Amino acid sequence: MSFKGIKKFRIGLLQGTVQAVIIWVIFILPIFTPVKSSGNNIFKVSLNGVYVGTLASEQSARKSLRDARRLFAKDSEELVLADASLTMEADDVLVGEIDSRKTVTAKMLEVLKGNESETLERSYTVKINKYSVNLSSKDDVLALLQTALGKYDTENAYSVELVTDPTREVNVLTSNVVSNEEVEAKQAQVKFPEAGIDQAISDIFEEIKPLIEEKSFDDYKLGLMNIDFGDKIEVVESYLPSSEITDLNTAIDEVTKDQETPQIYEIQSGDTLGLIAEKFGIPLADLIAMNETIDNEESTIRIGDEIIVTVPEPELSVVYTKQEYYEEDYEADVIYRDNNSWYTTHSEVVQEPSSGHRKVVALINYENNGETGRDIQKEEVTYEAVPKIVERGTIVPPTYIKPISGGRLSSGFGRRKSPTKGASSYHKGIDWATPVGTAVMASNGGVVTRAGWGRGYGYVVYISHSDGRETRYGHLSKILVKPGQSVTQGQKIALSGNTGVSTGAHLHFEILIGGSQVNPLDYLN
Repeated sequence: MSFKGIKKFRIGLLQGTVQAVIIWVIFILPIFTPVKSSGNNIFKVSLNGVYVGTLASEQSARKSLRDARRLFAKDSEELVLADASLTMEADDVLVGEIDSRKTVTAKMLEVLKGNESETLERSYTVKINKYSVNLSSKDDVLALLQTALGKYDTENAYSVELVTDPTREVNVLTSNVVSNEEVEAKQAQVKFPEAGIDQAISDIFEEIKPLIEEKSFDDYKLGLMNIDFGDKIEVVESYLPSSEITDLNTAIDEVTKDQETPQIYEIQSGDTLGLIAEKFGIPLADLIAMNETIDNEESTIRIGDEIIVTVPEPELSVVYTKQEYYEEDYEADVIYRDNNSWYTTHSEVVQEPSSGHRKVVALINYENNGETGRDIQKEEVTYEAVPKIVERGTIVPPTYIKPISGGRLSSGFGRRKSPTKGASSYHKGIDWATPVGTAVMASNGGVVTRAGWGRGYGYVVYISHSDGRETRYGHLSKILVKPGQSVTQGQKIALSGNTGVSTGAHLHFEILIGGSQVNPLDYLN
């Protein structure tokens, strides 16, 4: 081959190569990332540690994961969970092969299926105070609430519906109890407004409508008048594992069965531990165990004390009103007559009571099985009750104070060994050892009836009080009052001493009721 031929061959070969490169660039190059020098331009994508392909951007990887999630969940009505940890390894290359998003999405779907962890079922959480239960459907929620209502609505006259709670900003449902009779009446009633002559005729008959006669007992509708839940109910939709969803029968048992609920009870007049235990159906040993202040069945309880008892109550309370007819014996209210010359500690029964009998229609309010109040609608007395009449005093009786400040109680009231010759073995008062000259005060206001020497008492003062009682102050060193003088409570009447039959400086003090000495410590405030 000549030189010119060789040259032409090389030129042709070069032209063919260039054409091949151009064809490659046009048809092959789009699956490679174009050359860029501005940073990372290719991303190797892994899901849960499994390589699923290479894409041109982080955004594409995330879109592929969203698509894979959508495909993963579309065949299930429930919420399906799977681990999905997306990682990307970035690089900056001149030329690199990338995969289509469709291919990457398909691989991601396979990874998700292999990592499916749990299916969450659509459910409804019912919250009642601190109690909550998860049910599988709205129908179960309504069945639960209807069963709780039906425990007291034996005629199935009311129904429960779920409505949006207007007090909550989030989408929370609550209960609404409606009367079936009223709903049916509203549906059947089609009332058009009156006009013209019809309205005029109605107005005339309204004006001449006869007065309504008083109802007889037969005119009153008896039975359930209204009913509702006593606790706030909240219902929210949620997705939960099937293991956390309670079957309907179990939920009904939990919600409607009486639970032992602790309550505070205030001791009333006539109460004993045994009677309280019987009243609340609590074993006496359990009542003692739940109250730290009660040691045993002989422990003292006082009116006004508060103790813990348990009362059987369901998780969901129901409040309702019944109109009932009954006949009963009744007692008239006690009539009190004030006597302004008697002390409040004195009273006398002027008239003994006797029961009456009556017929009654009343609206009675209940919470669960316990009555909370009643409103009498009609009453017919068969025969009147005779009231108890009591005459009672209005004057607050005087109080008595310790007649000296300080002092040591050296001898109590009652039998004792004679402390010295001439002293009585039955002590009719109490003694406080105190230095000679200690101020002695009137224990209560009154009139001095004696002030002077009193044999064994030494110098002594007697004071008569308005409640008929008398006080005596003995073994004084100095008397500061005279017979017939009025004194007030706390007024200084003498100085203590050691006169009369005495073994040392002290004050002897007595209180007499009806002429007989009593233990002063029982009357001092």
